[in-house]
Amino acid sequence: MAEPFQFELVSPARLLVSGEVLEVVVPGSEGQFGVLKGHAPFMSTIRPGILKVSRANGSVEEYFVRGGFADAAPTGLTVLAEQAVPVGDLDAEMIAQQIRDAEEDVADAKDDEMKQKAETVLSQLREVEMAIKAA
Repeated sequence: MAEPFQFELVSPARLLVSGEVLEVVVPGSEGQFGVLKGHAPFMSTIRPGILKVSRANGSVEEYFVRGGFADAAPTGLTVLAEQAVPVGDLDAEMIAQQIRDAEEDVADAKDDEMKQKAETVLSQLREVEMAIKAA
């Protein structure tokens, strides 16, 4: 049985979660990873995606996160996100606007490296849009 640990999800706008959780699944830049109590020290940047928080009462909360990083330690996990929104508060228009902005970033890229980064963000946002439509 998983033991609870301290988790905080922070965005520039507000503290979204602070408390005991059983597991957190994070959309890391190198792929999704799960964190349980006692996790080895680990830091990762995060990509646009859905962060899932499992509570002791069996509930699961989902948040759309974009940008930032996750800092795991044996005592807990902190996610500092550039943007974090409860999935229930997301609207399709917000994601569509971010996709349009990313398409402009691709078109305006000054060099191949900037274009590749912009295309990566664009494809990740399209994945999120598909996940939200499927939910």
